[in-house]
Amino acid sequence: MASLIHAVKEDLGRYFRHMARRVERAVHALPKEKVYLKPYPYGNSVGHLVLHLTGNLNHYIGALVAGTGYVRDREREFTEPHPPPPEEALLRFQEAVVMVLETIDSMDENKLVAPVSNQPPVLTTFGLLLVCAAHLNNHIGQMAYLVQAHGHSTEEPPMW
Repeated sequence: MASLIHAVKEDLGRYFRHMARRVERAVHALPKEKVYLKPYPYGNSVGHLVLHLTGNLNHYIGALVAGTGYVRDREREFTEPHPPPPEEALLRFQEAVVMVLETIDSMDENKLVAPVSNQPPVLTTFGLLLVCAAHLNNHIGQMAYLVQAHGHSTEEPPMW
């Protein structure tokens, strides 16, 4: 069982690091003045998605799992009228990813399978980590689309 726990933790950490690099690539693919611009009148900007992903990780992993005390303002993640400069937003995102990685690294089997409440359909801490990874991946796809809509490219080769 110890080798399974080790593999789960290693793969989760590796995947979160991989996705963090993809977020950074999307932000860096845009000129700074376009990071918070919406290419369409609806939807989001790449920058506001970074704020959202930072809030998501700090809430679900930070507050609910690691006990950081983070208090989320989800609506503001999408509507922040005076967002931080892109490099500051990325730094906050990177800090959130480090917190996730440290949290994963500190877990043993009991913590990974510990129950979580009020997060249907998720029942365990491991499930919460999976959902956060899937959520991150979903928004990375949106970011790639938004970068292209701005006339730029992340220059990522197809993954499949």
